[in-house]
Amino acid sequence: MPKTASQLGEHGLLKILQQYCSPVVGDDAAAMGSTLINHQMVVTTDMLVDEVHFSDRTTSPEDVGWRAAAVNLSDLAAMGAKPWGMVMSIGLPSNTEIDWIEGVYRGFQECLQTYGSELVGGDTVRSPIRTLSVTAFGQVPIDRLIQRHTATIGDALVITGNHGLSKAGLELLLHPEQYPNLADSKDFRQELQRYHQRPTPRFDAIAILDNIYQTLIKESANLPAHPSELVLSGMDSSDGLADAIAQICRASQVGVKIDWSALPISDAIKSLAGDRAFDWVLYGGEDFELVLCMPWQIATKFVQQLPTSKIIGEIIDKNSEDNQINKLEMRSTFQHF
Repeated sequence: MPKTASQLGEHGLLKILQQYCSPVVGDDAAAMGSTLINHQMVVTTDMLVDEVHFSDRTTSPEDVGWRAAAVNLSDLAAMGAKPWGMVMSIGLPSNTEIDWIEGVYRGFQECLQTYGSELVGGDTVRSPIRTLSVTAFGQVPIDRLIQRHTATIGDALVITGNHGLSKAGLELLLHPEQYPNLADSKDFRQELQRYHQRPTPRFDAIAILDNIYQTLIKESANLPAHPSELVLSGMDSSDGLADAIAQICRASQVGVKIDWSALPISDAIKSLAGDRAFDWVLYGGEDFELVLCMPWQIATKFVQQLPTSKIIGEIIDKNSEDNQINKLEMRSTFQHF
């Protein structure tokens, strides 16, 4: 019989989980290193609740752990930050199997190691529902902080990758019988499911932006403005592409004009969603791409260096007749309340 949390006890469970943590874990709190010169610390937190954010039908324990780390790492990337460390608290029914718990921590650790971070603390408690609460810490140069309220009229609207793929993966996990044409396409099915189960924080996009920024500094004599004035705005698209665009515009008090012909829709989405393809792309959610507003000079360089990215529109005056915010908000994405 597999052992459960109650059989092992709190101290026994902590002894097992210690192997997935930084060697410094063991004190009452994690000691954070001094902030780098000219950097800011950024902090984000996220909760994952059983049957709301994951379930045994769609997500293995390892994938639950990966997602718990990845959703927080994505928030750091959306701010332009690089990860420093994470703490994770986990609430568990007393009959939770130790194998499931260890699987979660293995997946969490795998994601952190992939993106250069580590688990530096946390807590374990008894709970009627399996719940994970993660807080992530990151660092970002002061002049490269990405925020939602800084979009400027004339900016290009850029996405770092395709949308709707996580929705497609979830549909295949929940309703495989509705897509019998994929019965013989195991690799294709697994690839789509992976978009949902193992999202990818877009730190590659931040690295490219850093390189562009450094190049612009060297070429600053040729710029109409000093590089420090080339402010980027953005967020991740975890709650849907339409939601991200609308939130940026509301926070920045601007409008948007989208080039609908430029909005990428993958063949997979067209095949599975049919007439609902645009809905999946705009409102599917949990793609964890970045939605960025930036000067065209930067946007052009960016999309050349990141093949998955695309310019899909432009930031305009909110009072313009071409403002399409109302069209984006015709339907809402997932909300908890």
